[in-house]
Amino acid sequence: MRLAILFLAMFCIASPVRAEPEIPTPFKQALPGYSYQFPRDDFSHDEFRIEWWYYTGNLVGERNQPFGYQLTFFRVGLEKTNPIDNPSSWKIDNIYFAHMTVSDINNKKFHFFERINRRGMKNAGADSDQLNVWNEDWSLTQKENSHFLQALEKGTGLNLKLTAIKKRVLHGKEGISKKGSGSGNASHYFSFPRMETTGNIFLKGEAIPVRGTSWMDHEFSSNQLNKNLVGWDWFSIKLDNQTEIMLYQLRDQSGAKDPHSSGTLILPDGQSRHILNSEFSITAKKFWTSPHTHATYPASWTISLPEGELNITPDFSDQELYNLRSISSSYWEGSVSIKGKLNGKSVSGKGYVELVGYQKPLIQGDALRK
Repeated sequence: MRLAILFLAMFCIASPVRAEPEIPTPFKQALPGYSYQFPRDDFSHDEFRIEWWYYTGNLVGERNQPFGYQLTFFRVGLEKTNPIDNPSSWKIDNIYFAHMTVSDINNKKFHFFERINRRGMKNAGADSDQLNVWNEDWSLTQKENSHFLQALEKGTGLNLKLTAIKKRVLHGKEGISKKGSGSGNASHYFSFPRMETTGNIFLKGEAIPVRGTSWMDHEFSSNQLNKNLVGWDWFSIKLDNQTEIMLYQLRDQSGAKDPHSSGTLILPDGQSRHILNSEFSITAKKFWTSPHTHATYPASWTISLPEGELNITPDFSDQELYNLRSISSSYWEGSVSIKGKLNGKSVSGKGYVELVGYQKPLIQGDALRK
C-alpha cells in the first residue's frame, strides 16, 4: 500500500462524471490474468493511471551511526490521449512527484523534500523501455543488476547503489494486490524486499559513507480505493533471520480494519506466502502528537501472526512529512526497529512504516495545493 494511492484519489475527481465513456479508451485496470514480463515490468506503464517506484532503507555510517531514507518517484496520468492528437511539448499527460527523506537517527533529525513536475520539456519522466525515472536532477537508473538512486536538496540527500540480495516477490494473488471488492480495485504490486545498499548520505553538504539494506516497491494501477477508506498503515520488515514481511492495514470510516487488508511473508529461501486479513492483527501501543500538524499517530505496535509476534518501535517519533505542495495532508514515513519471536525463536530487525489519514481522513475529493 503506497502513498501514491492518495494522488489517484485526488486526480480521479478532477474530471466530471459523464453519462458516456470518454474517448479515447480509459486507462487499463489491474485485473487477474496479467502476465508479468521482466525486466519490462520494472519500467513505466503509461497505460495505467498511477505508478510508483518506492525505496526505503536502513543504513549505518563508518562510525555505526544509523540512518534511514526514503526516495519515491510517482507518476500520475491526467489524460489518455494519443500524442499525435496533441504534439505540444507542453502537453500535460502525466504529473511526476518525488519525495525524499533522510532520518538522522542519533540526532533525531528528520529531513524531507519534494519535487513536482510534468513530462513536458523533459523536466521529469519515466521511460517504458528501460529503468530510468527522473524528476529534474533526482533520478533512478539501472546498470546491469544494480539500481542507482540520486537525490540532493540544499546539501542533504543520497547517492546509493542497490543490488538485490533476494529475488523479486509478487504480492497478493499472482501479483494482484486487492484493495477493494470492485473490479479493478487492485494494483499490480511487486518488491525487491532486501537489497544490499552502499554509497553516501549527505547532511549539510557532508558526504557520509553508508552501508545497509533497502526495500523496493513497484506498483501500478488505475482504480484502487474503496470510497469508505480513510487511510492505511503499511509496514515493511526485514528481520535478522533473513525473513521479510509486508503488511498493509486499510482503515475504514469507523476506524476498523478493512477486510481487504493483507500482506506477504517472505522466507529466508525467497519463497513467499500471501497473508490473509484474518491471519494478522496490528495493535497500536503508544501514540505521538505532531507539534507541526497536531495529528496524532500510532507510535508503537504489536503485530500478531500465526508464526509469532513482533514489536515495532519508531527510531524516533518526529518523522512526519507536512506542508507539502504535492498533497494536501501530512503523512508519517519513518525508520523503525523490530523485536519479537517467530516460530519460537527470538528475532530482531529494521524496517519502515507509512501512516496515512491521521491528520485528516483520506477522502475522494482531497486536492492538491495550488
